[in-house]
Parts: sequence; structure tokens; C-alpha cells
Amino acid sequence: MTEVRTFAIRTFGCQMNVHDSERLAGMLSADGLVPAENDDDADVIVLNTCCIRENADKKLYGTLGQLKSLKDARPGLQIAVGGCLAQKDREQVLERAGWVDVVFGTHNLTSAPELLRRSLNEGSIVEILDAPDPESVADMVPALNAVRELPWAAWMTIQTGCDNSCAFCIVPSVRGGEISRSMDDLIFEATTLASQGVTEITVLGQNVNSYGRDITKRRPLFAQLLRELGAIDGIERVRFTSPHPKDLRSETIAAMAETTAVCNQLHLPVQSGSDAVLSAMRRGYTARRYLEKLEAARAAIDDLAVTTDFIVGFPGESDADFEDTLALAAEAQFDSAYTFIFSPRPGTRAADMSEKFVPAEIVTERFQRLCDVLDRSGLKKHEQRVGLIEEALVEGPSKRDPDVLSARTRQGKLVHFRAPDSGLRPGALASVVVTHGAKHHLLADYVETLRGPKHRSRIALHVS
Repeated sequence: MTEVRTFAIRTFGCQMNVHDSERLAGMLSADGLVPAENDDDADVIVLNTCCIRENADKKLYGTLGQLKSLKDARPGLQIAVGGCLAQKDREQVLERAGWVDVVFGTHNLTSAPELLRRSLNEGSIVEILDAPDPESVADMVPALNAVRELPWAAWMTIQTGCDNSCAFCIVPSVRGGEISRSMDDLIFEATTLASQGVTEITVLGQNVNSYGRDITKRRPLFAQLLRELGAIDGIERVRFTSPHPKDLRSETIAAMAETTAVCNQLHLPVQSGSDAVLSAMRRGYTARRYLEKLEAARAAIDDLAVTTDFIVGFPGESDADFEDTLALAAEAQFDSAYTFIFSPRPGTRAADMSEKFVPAEIVTERFQRLCDVLDRSGLKKHEQRVGLIEEALVEGPSKRDPDVLSARTRQGKLVHFRAPDSGLRPGALASVVVTHGAKHHLLADYVETLRGPKHRSRIALHVS
């Protein structure tokens, strides 16, 4: 009897990469492999990489260095590298880490199982496509066999690539231009997921606002998609990430306001509060225009939570530019933000602006000042929720206390509350009353169970 081979996936980067790893886990499982109980014991280790985040190269090659001793001890171990950094580095991966068996890119994720089989006989394989194969739609089909960490919540990719040209971003280079999936495919996928007990869908794209523009050759279809998803029986929550501020349209705001299932949560990356920096970034909007769109969304959507992204220390950012960023952050009163120190990514316009790089000690000081402003507004927003009744979707026991449950509100906020005597299984929906607001979470008291889990009972894969 042939011994069953095992696999492990390590994911670096954004939600798109996490979803790609879930899809890859489903494909490897369909190919006869099973998840390993311990990564170090796996027969196949896949590194799904990112080249967007800071130090992505160091993380990958540091991990590969650690895996070399494991490969030396177990020659039968297969190591594969895929994703954005693989797309960018290509043959360089093998040049720097000759013990890697397979390198695949962002356009041929679905080829990974076959490439792993081939490498058993052929040795190391590098297969990178510069664009999706027009003869194949394999990478665009519904990800219904993905192995999800949370059985009641699913990612759904609605488009690949990006048509924008932000100076700091390498996504168009490694994922190509925007290609939208058909509305029929997306509705079929969401309906099928609902039949499996999925109650929350998060729509993914590099610029979800522009979904469908390549199909209609005119106006995007994102607002219509939100309404269609919200009408599917069983889908209780619809979220999306990430929209581009320049493309946030009035019809999208209206769809969010009028579609009950669409959560009152908006991630709207601003990146900077300085018009000069925004222009250098090639973002396509001014600080005032951004605030106007934010005001329109808050006016239309009840109790809207808004999160954002900032980059501190973009080349040429002056003291005055940074003061504009602090002013915008104070005026916008975000619920929370992801704040990054500028890191030049090879292949981007910003990487060629070395003569304008801001000294590290100045960037570090600015970063802390911005975080202080954002933490104050986040704490204020959470303290204002004390006494409110929240609908909480249970994720499971708290990491710190098994008698405390962690859940998410419709605004996407993390809330902790003590489990009732009857117990609440992950995926259940509960009503809680907020008792305390901290910078990054809420505390609450249990009120009642609104419904139990709807998903089918099964073991979900934890993608590391």
C-alpha cells in the first residue's frame, strides 16, 4: 500500500495570498495529499510568497535557509516557492536556493500539483507565466474546494491584477492588469458556498471598485455585485477589500447603505494626507477629495467603521507634508489603520527616487507620532460603543482564556466576552452588550444566542 504524502503551506503577505493558499490546499488535497500535523514532518512544503511587504525577500530566503538543513536530513522532501516574489525573482530563486524543487508564479497557481509530480522525476522546475493563459480559465474558476481556516467564512476573488500605477506598488508587475470574473461565476460560487453553511463572504481584489470595467468597457459593476451577493439566501455578511479611493462611486455607497448583508465597514487606503506626496505616489486624488468621499460614505451608511492605510516616509516627504498627514488622520477619525514605513520595492517608480529617501531616524519619529494620533481616534471610537448591543459572529475561544470567546461584529471589530454556560460553537451568532472599549478590541457581556453554526462540521486546515 502506497504511503499517503503530506503537505504544509506557509503564507506570506496579504489576504489575496491567504486565499490563494486555501485554494492550493484544496488542490493538493484533491491530488491525494493530506495536511501534515507538523510542518517539519511534511513531505511537501509550499512557500506562498509576497513581494509587497517590507523585507519580503529576507523572509523568504531566510526561511529557505532554515529549510536547507531539513532537506539535507530528508532528501525526499519537496520544497515549492510560489506567489508574487516567485513571479518577480523567477530563476533567481534556484540560483540563491538550489534545494528548491518547484518555482511557480501568480498566473499558474493551479499548475502547482502537476509541477510537484513532475519534479519527482525531472528535478527542479521553474515555470512562470507572464500573463494568464488565454486558452485556460483554470485560475478563474470558483474556489469551491478551497480548504478554509474558518468554515463559515470564505474569501472570494472577483478580479486579478491591477490597472493603476501607484509609484510604491509592484502588483501590476507581478499580477498583471485587471481581469474580472464573470458575474454569473461569482453568484454561482457564493450560492454554493451558502449551501455549504458559509454565512460571511469577503470579496477580494486589488481594486474592487473597478470590478467589471474590463467587461463592460465602460462603468464598473461592483455596486451591482454587492446587491446580488446580498440577495443570496444564507449569506448574512458581505465584506470587501480593498477599494481605491479615486474609484469609490456614489452607486457603491448606495449599495452598501441599502443592502442589509453588506457590513458597515469600509477600508479606504489614503496612504498620505499631503497632496504633493499623493501626486508623487500617483494616487489620483487629493486629500480634500478623499475626505469628501469619506464624508459621503459616512452620511449614507449608518454607523460606518472606517479603516485605512498610511505610508510614512515616502521619498520627498517633507515636514510640512507629514503635518498634512497628521491633520488628515486627526480629521478623519479612523477606527484603525495599517501604518507602514516606506520600503523601496525593486521594479517600482519609488525605488528609483533614492536621492529623495527620508532619513531613517526621521521616519521612525514620524511613524510613532502618526500611530499616537491613530490610537487616540481608535480608542475614542471604541469607548463610544460602550453600552451598545452588537451582533457578534463567534470565531472561537480567546487565545489567552479558553472561557472567553472571541468574535467579530458587523463593523469587523474584535470583541471578547465570557462564554455562556450553554456554550457557543464557532460560527454561531450571538448578541452582546459592549462594556469596555480598548484601542484594538472591545469587551462585552453575553446577552443571547441568535443562531447556532450553519456550516457543515469538518476539520479546517490552518495555513501557517
